[in-house]
Amino acid sequence: MIQDSIRILQARGYKITQPRKQVLEVLQGAQKPLSPYDIQGLLQKQGKYVNHVTIYRILDLFCSLNLTHRVLSSGGFVKCAIESKEGCHRFMVCSRCGALQEFADEELCRDENRFAQNLGFHTEYHLSESSGLCANCHKKSEGPEGV
Repeated sequence: MIQDSIRILQARGYKITQPRKQVLEVLQGAQKPLSPYDIQGLLQKQGKYVNHVTIYRILDLFCSLNLTHRVLSSGGFVKCAIESKEGCHRFMVCSRCGALQEFADEELCRDENRFAQNLGFHTEYHLSESSGLCANCHKKSEGPEGV
């Protein structure tokens, strides 16, 4: 929720500016990943103006605090649905309808760090997502007889 995000920002010493609050509100109501220009357009429809450079900076801050995530396949941003979960946050993205499911897994995060260390790499951040069919689209693709 927006109030949880605001508390996290305040706890980390960030001011709750009007543009930050507006971007949070737009992302909270979004049904799909949004680009900075999408966010700017939705704000303009509400009679609000935030420069796209400011929106990029806000999104960078929010991503660094795990309040939002960039969805690799679309390049858009979504509000984190599981802020308090430990581990690397990941997405399952339906290639047919675009549905997103976010999850976090501490063990997966540890495994990825171990793989990286074995290759002499020092991980700062993990990015990955899986593409396939959500349960609804998979069910529809099987047809009425469950073929």
